[in-house]
Amino acid sequence: MDRSDFEAIVAKAVESLPEDLLVRLENIDIVVDDEPTSHQLDKSDPGKGYVLLGLYEGIPLTKRNTYYGNVTPDKITIFQKALEEKCGNDEFKLRAEIGKVVRHEIAHNFGIDDDRLRELKRY
Repeated sequence: MDRSDFEAIVAKAVESLPEDLLVRLENIDIVVDDEPTSHQLDKSDPGKGYVLLGLYEGIPLTKRNTYYGNVTPDKITIFQKALEEKCGNDEFKLRAEIGKVVRHEIAHNFGIDDDRLRELKRY
């Protein structure tokens, strides 16, 4: 799939979020990259036996205080090649998986860590 089609699916996944979440997404960029850099892999705590499909980099809303401001945007990166490899040529499965990854990474922006996502059965 070409990048623009993939980015359109990511954008639809973001737009499909409930309005009360969308209005709280401030100072955050959501981008698509082919695959993670070594720097991003280091941040993701490798060695857990999973393929990195997306990554949140920033300061979660729950960690921000009154001094938070004039900072670069937080960043969510969605990794196209990893998602395509996971889903093969099944576009329906790819769309569903992109939605899941987008929601997962946005959960991190709201301060929900992987352990809590597992508890909620959202990992």
